[in-house]
Amino acid sequence: MRRRPLTALAATGTALVLSACGLTSVSEHSAEGGSGPYPLTVENCGADVTFAAAPERVVLLKSAAVPSLAALGVLDRVTARAGEYPRAYYDDATWAALEEVPALTGKTDTSGHLLVSKEVVIEQEPDLVLGEVDNLSRETLAAAGIPLVEEPAMCAEGLAEPGFDDVVAQLETYGRIFDRTEAAAAASAELEQRVAALTAAPAADRRTAAVLYPTVGGGVTYAYGTRSMAHPILEAAGLDNVFADTDERVFEVTPEELVGRDPDVLILLHSAGDPEAVVEAVTTLPGAASIAAVRDGELMPLLFNYVEPPTPLAVDGLEQVRGRFGS
Repeated sequence: MRRRPLTALAATGTALVLSACGLTSVSEHSAEGGSGPYPLTVENCGADVTFAAAPERVVLLKSAAVPSLAALGVLDRVTARAGEYPRAYYDDATWAALEEVPALTGKTDTSGHLLVSKEVVIEQEPDLVLGEVDNLSRETLAAAGIPLVEEPAMCAEGLAEPGFDDVVAQLETYGRIFDRTEAAAAASAELEQRVAALTAAPAADRRTAAVLYPTVGGGVTYAYGTRSMAHPILEAAGLDNVFADTDERVFEVTPEELVGRDPDVLILLHSAGDPEAVVEAVTTLPGAASIAAVRDGELMPLLFNYVEPPTPLAVDGLEQVRGRFGS
């Protein structure tokens, strides 16, 4: 699949196909005697999701959609949230709005996945749930008449070639779901301008980099390949992904493999907690001292949503990576 220019995603009519992001507006017709684009059906993770009206009671099971909802001015539609929402992601106004939203639970399993019961979510009477979790599937919610929308990159099939255009595409999809297309267009234009300003010019002496998710306390280290948003972020920042030959989103990597790839720069993702813990998790790996990035101190802890999935926070992530390592 060829990478599309960002500007190619501006809406040109009432039906817009967003094939690369996996979330497609397949029907957009005004109901007789109604207003707006409803009923509206979108395809998400291979399932049709229909809205009779703009959602008014939204439950968040993941934090990824927050920047888009804030940009559209619909964060006040969120009536409950679950999971972790690190303060660093948000400006003061967004954080103040989030603090007003009741928190259902922050409980997670040993791998960091949210644990929330069906009953707790259904009790909120949501007309939209954003983010799918392992023990509360789309099918379970559909049986209760509750639609779910997941970030396309987090669907089982993922994205074949993630990029900043997917940030714009998903933002514009939320704009249609909430009947905020003008706000989505304005926010998308601003994001496009920021990405253009932050994208490094080609250089012959680009450094190499890897984006990792280390397991704190010992265990598996994960790396990100070309099906992750990490790849275009590195490219835009003027860095070459040492795993550019890996056609996967995320995968296990051994210390030996990491030493062999010998990246000049390491970006270390974490979801919460002490950022220095992920640095220690990598620097204490067998042979880590021989990796150029470790030897030269070129390690950057970064909160997960600054890289994955493609949301407006990925543009903030690019800005941070470019500020630290870019030319």
